[in-house]
Amino acid sequence: MSRSRQPPLVTGISPNEGIPWTKVTIRGENLGTGPVDLIGLTICGHNCLLTAEWMSASKIVCRVGQAKNDKGDIIVTTKSGGKGTSTVSFKLLKPEKIGLLDQSAVWVDEMNYYDMRTDRNKGIPPLSLRPANPLGIEIENFEQLKMAVTNLKRQANKKSEGSLAYVKGGLSTFFEAQDALSAIHQKLEADGTEKVEGSMTQKLENVLNRASNTADTLFQEVLGRKDKADSTRNALNVLQRFKFLFNLPLNIERNIQKGDYDVVINDYEKAKSLFGKTEVQVFKKYYAEVETRIEDLRELLLAKLLETPSTLHDQKRYIRYLSDLHALGDPAWQCIGAQHRWILQLMHSCKEGYVQDLKGAPGLHSPMLDLDNDTRPLVLGHLSQTASLKRGSSFQSGRDDTWRYKTPHRVAFVEKLTKLVLSQLPNFWKLWISYVNGSLFSETAEKSGQIERSKNVRQRQNDFKKMIQEVMQCLVKLIRGALLPLSIPECGVRQYGGWEVKSELSGQWLAHVIQTIRLTYESLTALEIPNDMLQTIQDLILDLRVRCVTVTLQHTAEEIKRLAEKEDWIVDNEGLTSLPCQFEQCIVHSLQSLKGVLECKPGEASVFQQPKTQEEVCQLSISIMQIFIYCLEQLSTKPDADVDTTHLSIDVSSPDLFGSIHEDFSLTSEQRLLIVLSNCCYLERHTFLNIVEHFEKHNFQGIEKITQVSMASLKELDQRLFETYIELKADPIVGSLEPGIYAGYFDWKDCLPPTGVRNYLKEALVNIIAVHAEVFTISKELVPRVLSKVVEAVSEELSRLMQCVSSFSKNGALQARLEICALRDTVAVHLTPESKSSFKQALEALPQLSSGADKKLLEELLNKFKSSMHLQLTCFQASSSTMMKT
Repeated sequence: MSRSRQPPLVTGISPNEGIPWTKVTIRGENLGTGPVDLIGLTICGHNCLLTAEWMSASKIVCRVGQAKNDKGDIIVTTKSGGKGTSTVSFKLLKPEKIGLLDQSAVWVDEMNYYDMRTDRNKGIPPLSLRPANPLGIEIENFEQLKMAVTNLKRQANKKSEGSLAYVKGGLSTFFEAQDALSAIHQKLEADGTEKVEGSMTQKLENVLNRASNTADTLFQEVLGRKDKADSTRNALNVLQRFKFLFNLPLNIERNIQKGDYDVVINDYEKAKSLFGKTEVQVFKKYYAEVETRIEDLRELLLAKLLETPSTLHDQKRYIRYLSDLHALGDPAWQCIGAQHRWILQLMHSCKEGYVQDLKGAPGLHSPMLDLDNDTRPLVLGHLSQTASLKRGSSFQSGRDDTWRYKTPHRVAFVEKLTKLVLSQLPNFWKLWISYVNGSLFSETAEKSGQIERSKNVRQRQNDFKKMIQEVMQCLVKLIRGALLPLSIPECGVRQYGGWEVKSELSGQWLAHVIQTIRLTYESLTALEIPNDMLQTIQDLILDLRVRCVTVTLQHTAEEIKRLAEKEDWIVDNEGLTSLPCQFEQCIVHSLQSLKGVLECKPGEASVFQQPKTQEEVCQLSISIMQIFIYCLEQLSTKPDADVDTTHLSIDVSSPDLFGSIHEDFSLTSEQRLLIVLSNCCYLERHTFLNIVEHFEKHNFQGIEKITQVSMASLKELDQRLFETYIELKADPIVGSLEPGIYAGYFDWKDCLPPTGVRNYLKEALVNIIAVHAEVFTISKELVPRVLSKVVEAVSEELSRLMQCVSSFSKNGALQARLEICALRDTVAVHLTPESKSSFKQALEALPQLSSGADKKLLEELLNKFKSSMHLQLTCFQASSSTMMKT
């Protein structure tokens, strides 16, 4: 009782693998006490209880069903033992497709057989071709099925035993017939082999012939119908069997119209393998029609392949189709050539479109640049950053902010041209790479034509290199024709030029173009195109960088020429106007706009690589400095009527400035001269040095020459303006000395004892004080320089006048010494070696003081003079204290 309750255990199965419906024998332990006790049987997860046949507690026979799992356990479930386990597994194989005449170990449904030739399931054959019912009855229930099994066994016994029994039963007859034939043969050989009329053999032959004719007559109609039926049946079989070939031309045409080229190619390969070398005329005829349709397909695919524009995916697809169809020539190379011609055509059409648009356009900044569709935001970002450089408030450009969204035709053309090349060339290059590595072709075509294509690649490599170089040269020449027309030979002007523009592109637009071409170069380099093919683009970038630097410096020179118009003549605490600052800002911003242009990207050469470029940039830099110096000179010599002073105002931070100017704040020529002199001094000490430092920072060449020439020109202007101002101020003072000395018929030989300094000297000092005040108002730093020169002129004149006197009386000598010492002591802080020498010579021309009373009188009169003019002489003391502090 306990053993019957143990769970079933499967220990073996035979066979251990097979297709669905394979009959298997399961062996094990505790497999049930009987058929009723067996309540479950699964193999690979499929319930096989319906086909199970319980043999014993250790054996069960069943058929494997359609299971989802390829391999699984055999699980037996019984009422007495429950669900069992298995130590073995069964592997389910996929069923092979079996034809009518193939042998099989399992039952095959013959009503829907599989045709290996057409690979299609056929329907039920005609009734005439259906096999006879082997069961002999119609199956309706299980009892009839048992009767059918008995019938099958009986028929099998008849087939196996019928022929053998028939032979066994007539064996003696066969021996007797054999003996009779042998006797006849021996007798005929004894009588001779000649035909004798009326002989037995002749009569036998006639009888047999009559019997044959009679038989033919009886069965002629039946045999004729049989032959006709056989012919019809054979014809139907041929049509059925070779329907694929007969329908193939029409199917090819339909699939071509639908675009199912893969189906066409597969059918063609199948027909070629089956009927390519046939000798049957009918098959030859239909196969020739198939070849005609395939040739039309080759022409259609080649036309589609050479169509432009086309995507890289479509090009590869058509090339594979043509390769599978074994098209003549090299369609892939033809596609590469067509794509090359298409790119060149697009580039020239782009140029012609912009040239025609320019001729018909009303303005320079049309058409508008489409910022939303632009694929290079970095370029526009760089442009806006460059364009947003701010200058001084009086140096702002007249254009509003919308200028950066208006692109000149030539710049828009370069943008469109480079965008076009970047959209077409990558696919062109990838097409070539696919051509080289053979990925354009199918696996079959690649294996069959690998050696031939390797030869073609070696031959085509130079041709493709020429194509890439031609595209690069076309790109470069079109850009040169638009931006650098002088670099295009005369023979290529018509093809690559034609831009009828009068104005030159600004440096900012050229910098924008350079950035665009640089990005194009980087994109082409990312395709792993060899650098030697892209060298022309590097040469173009270098020429554009040189041109950009030149144009920017020329434009800067033009802007600096207009700086004179922006001079406001407002002086700050240091005696400077805004002009030097504007000049420095103008140059700094120009250099800043060239920062990206002067910077060398990977693979680029320096802008200053060529000596010619170095010299040109050096001369332009010197020219800029000299133009500003010329502007200063023009401002210093500008007539009073041409100076606009309506905008002048007093600097609140310096209430002492312009204190001596009239209430209408108009400037005199001397004041303008002083302002320019003050600016010159600042330029020499600071501005020019800062600008040179910026030049050096941006790697300009010839810095020493720029510095020397600029400083020399500036110093020359400064000296010339200074001499002019001294002449304007010193000459009146010097000229008033002699008339003042001899006013009232004064005579050094006959004069009264001195009572003080005479008025002419006081007037001279007042005039010097006026010069001091004028210079001090403009620039404190100019005071020592100006007054020292004025004092030199006055002392020199005074010395000359003293030396011209033939003799002095005692009173005259004392009076002259008093006035010379008074002037010398007053302007002592501005004495120079020259002026000291002049005063010394003047005193040496006088007789020496002989008594102490004269010396005492001289000292008293000097103190009296200094005391009476203390207020007027304060300016010299303030200047002295200032000089001591500095």
